[in-house]
Amino acid sequence: MNKKIITIAIALALPFSASAGAGAEKEGFEGGYRHGEKMERMAKELNLNEEQKTKMDALFKEQHEKYKSLHEETRTRLKEILTPEQMQKMDEIKKRHHEQWKSKRGMEKQK
Repeated sequence: MNKKIITIAIALALPFSASAGAGAEKEGFEGGYRHGEKMERMAKELNLNEEQKTKMDALFKEQHEKYKSLHEETRTRLKEILTPEQMQKMDEIKKRHHEQWKSKRGMEKQK
């Protein structure tokens, strides 16, 4: 039973951790839930006890750090592959995609 709950929680949290990775310097991300608010919402919806909440919180923090590290490594390696001009263009594309995502997300929230 506990394995099922943890598996469900991870599946629910992965999209949030990926989204939060874009603004890893911040506690949360623009327009979204902060880490504590996500945990409280999941704890309530899954009826977690204190031990489960503590373990999930630690797991999500660990996964966030791994994601952040992987992101930094990928960026470093991309800088070795791409020219400065290509890197700048890639940053512009990423920024444009992020803006489109934020815009789309904003429209979905209004529904």
